[in-house]
Amino acid sequence: MKWLDAEEIALALYGRYPDIDPLTVRFTDMRAKVIELDAFDDDPKASNEPRLEAIQMAWYEEWKDNQD
Repeated sequence: MKWLDAEEIALALYGRYPDIDPLTVRFTDMRAKVIELDAFDDDPKASNEPRLEAIQMAWYEEWKDNQD
């Protein structure tokens, strides 16, 4: 996975952290969680706010859809 794979990263984050509301996660913490994913294979320095926001929103949609 690369930073641009927001949907794929979001699914992996949801799978690993299903009880965390993504909107409560700071970008610095989310960045660390992404880098820790086994399938993540990109330059950690290539993250930026728009990429992290896209991941957070995709993660939030997955989390929200599974709250019922």
